[in-house]
Amino acid sequence: MLVINAGGPVDLSEVQGVGNILVLSQLGVETGSVLADILLGKANPSGRLTTTWAAWEDYPKIGDFGGHDDTRYNEGVYVGYRYFDSVGKCPLYPFGYGLSYTSFSQKVDSIRLDGTIVTTKVMVTNLGDFPGKDVVQIYLCPPQGRLDKPLQSLAGFGKTKVLAPGESEIIPVVFNLRDQTSYDEAQSAYLFEAGDWLLRVGKNSAETEAVAVIRIQEEIVARQVRNALGKPDFTDWKPETPVIAAIPDRLPILLLEKNAVMTEITDYDKKEKIDNTVNVLSDEELCYLSVGAFDPNGGIASMIGNASQKVAGAAGETSSVLKDKGILPLVMADGPAGLRLSREFYRDAKGAHAIGEGTIPGSITELMSPLLRTLTNLFLGGKNSVPKGKTKEVQYCTAIPIGTAVAQSWNTDFACLCGDIVGDEMERFGVHLWLAPAMNIHRSILCGRNFEYFSEDPVLSGLFAAAITRGVQAHPGCGTTIKHFTANNQEMNRYGSNSLVSERAMREIYLRGFEICMRNSQPYAVMTSYNLLNGVHTAQRRDLIQDILRCEFGFQGIVMTDWWASSMMISRKDKHPVIQPSAVASAGGDLFMPGKRKDYKCNLRALKSGILSREQLEINATRIILVARKLSGKIHGQGLAVQEDDDRFQTDGDHRHALDLLLHDEK
Repeated sequence: MLVINAGGPVDLSEVQGVGNILVLSQLGVETGSVLADILLGKANPSGRLTTTWAAWEDYPKIGDFGGHDDTRYNEGVYVGYRYFDSVGKCPLYPFGYGLSYTSFSQKVDSIRLDGTIVTTKVMVTNLGDFPGKDVVQIYLCPPQGRLDKPLQSLAGFGKTKVLAPGESEIIPVVFNLRDQTSYDEAQSAYLFEAGDWLLRVGKNSAETEAVAVIRIQEEIVARQVRNALGKPDFTDWKPETPVIAAIPDRLPILLLEKNAVMTEITDYDKKEKIDNTVNVLSDEELCYLSVGAFDPNGGIASMIGNASQKVAGAAGETSSVLKDKGILPLVMADGPAGLRLSREFYRDAKGAHAIGEGTIPGSITELMSPLLRTLTNLFLGGKNSVPKGKTKEVQYCTAIPIGTAVAQSWNTDFACLCGDIVGDEMERFGVHLWLAPAMNIHRSILCGRNFEYFSEDPVLSGLFAAAITRGVQAHPGCGTTIKHFTANNQEMNRYGSNSLVSERAMREIYLRGFEICMRNSQPYAVMTSYNLLNGVHTAQRRDLIQDILRCEFGFQGIVMTDWWASSMMISRKDKHPVIQPSAVASAGGDLFMPGKRKDYKCNLRALKSGILSREQLEINATRIILVARKLSGKIHGQGLAVQEDDDRFQTDGDHRHALDLLLHDEK
């Protein structure tokens, strides 16, 4: 058996003679136990791939990847299996592929169409000699009309319980056809084009059976919006001779009538409310709220990734300057596979301080000379020992599976349990916002952060981000921060890389998962990405933050930047300009993180000169205050009264701490 403990695809073309290949996929604290149980037959693997695994030479070379300044997404909507299926190229292991120690049959029991909601019930039967779980996957093949389209797209999925040999279960898979619409830039609209949409059910993207036709007799506008985001300097690629799905005779036909689809019209002129608390704040106080916490009296600059004074090793927090006025700070801890905190720390009058290898400076300085290590620790805040008279404290967090591994379960209940574990520990440690989950698309298998992203598919990514969010936010005082918004698909020149992407590809591939997550869970925060989008930093795009995220997707929480440090913002080689905190605030970005004195001064100068309006800062501050009221008073040990509920952030489901289920249910 070949066991692969990796965060993403590996070219397995040279080991096809191996009889058994197990993708273990970095499962956190239980990795060793899981492997042992699978090898001994105590557990039956039931995962499925969420990214296409192919020979290296078979991956498309259409778009750019890894360039320093500009990266062109020439492939448009043909990402991952959408490319392989549309050009008829067979990968080693297709999207959705996976085996177990048993085998299953799948038979459609019923299909129902209510408006744009499709409910498909599938009878799954265990045909083998061992207990196990199966995954039902449903794909839609759209008609080729005025707009070219990939051969098929994942529409929905469901997973069985553990089925004993011979046991059956009916799995209902419910999905919304609106998530399958095409975006027409000419009309600024999401469309259902006329024709027959073929519904296929099966085990993976390459092994499906046609089961029904959804017939649309005339073009339907599902949602009217307006173009944003700018234009790239190219036209999207499309296959010259695309594969067309054959529609068998005598399939049941479900008719989607035009009058059954209400055209959604976005209101881009909604009036933003301003909280009464904000009106009395001075310009200086508003500017303190607009950036992360820093010492207004001077002191050591905050360290990227380790900028909290309240929780050792937490990534950052909002300003504490106004706590006497009832505006409480929010503590943020990084991810992606559980909370990232420092293992060892001490406390003094200024707060909690990380020491040793648990700090980011500590991990970096292991590679340095003794003198350089001492200087680095001094200026970046890391310590290698406990000061005299202080006590060393220790804290541990659970390492849950990486994002790709969670999604490879194809089990959103399991994802919710992982979020439950994180939420439980957030309560214990005093963390309000988890800087996760990350949900960018696996555009290229070479992206250095794919392990923390879910999939090459936006529907799968959105549903898993929503499930993890529900698990976390079932805990009072705890919220997620979905990221990186958006088109963050390479690490080369991460702070100055410009992603050139068409409006259609952005809306159908790179933004759709974020919208699905919003609709299903309403996270408390969104983090913008480092990169530029069509020449403008994502954090400075009002059309992205206000028009799309807030007005179209209905997001109500905080928008923050990724963590910028002064050293990142000084570059003489980069083609594109550096980010500006005042431009972020003007675009509707509520928080510039992690927070430096120079960021505060930038916003204050812009406010005094009229470049940045006070009204916009008040709107941004209101959003921070509303989330702080919801979260800051509900952390264990804070001694704060529970604030009134804000029904904009309600989540459903009854979740309990489920570490025992994580250890035993989804091995």
